[in-house]
Amino acid sequence: MTAADTAVPEAPDQLRTTVCPGCGAVLVATPDADGQHPGASPSCWRLFQVTVRGLRDEAAQDPRTAALLQLARDTYDAQHLLPGRPAAAVVRLCLERDRRQDPLTAAALAARVDEAAPRSLQPPARWTTTVADLAADLDVVDLPALVSAWADATRADWAPSTEHLRRAADAASDS
Repeated sequence: MTAADTAVPEAPDQLRTTVCPGCGAVLVATPDADGQHPGASPSCWRLFQVTVRGLRDEAAQDPRTAALLQLARDTYDAQHLLPGRPAAAVVRLCLERDRRQDPLTAAALAARVDEAAPRSLQPPARWTTTVADLAADLDVVDLPALVSAWADATRADWAPSTEHLRRAADAASDS
């Protein structure tokens, strides 16, 4: 018997986790995460990119898919705001969920929404649903239903700021 025959295999490195500064999702650290999103950890941004890849691939051919992708982007952005920056994604979410405006129409108001969006909103201390929850449920629920529920939950999480958001939505719509 040789030393190799009796050696105890080394334990694999423990997975390192990170907490996303925006949504608070605890994710496995992704050292090779490509790209960045302001307010998000690289692992969270990568998970979002992977989760909506199919939507991105089909958006150019299907307006409903393009609208769903925009709703997913607005929801993600609403959970990853930078302090002092316009809360434009949250205003768009207000337009989309409260006023039932098409996400592509809300996105087309970008300049007006950016100008009207409040800059001092306090994000919720905890999110009801994050992209990690969305990704975890993909094998049992279809993506459109998940994105819609995620958008509704995120909008509800922003409920304490409703008056500010509605004023901004009015200003963006009326300009």
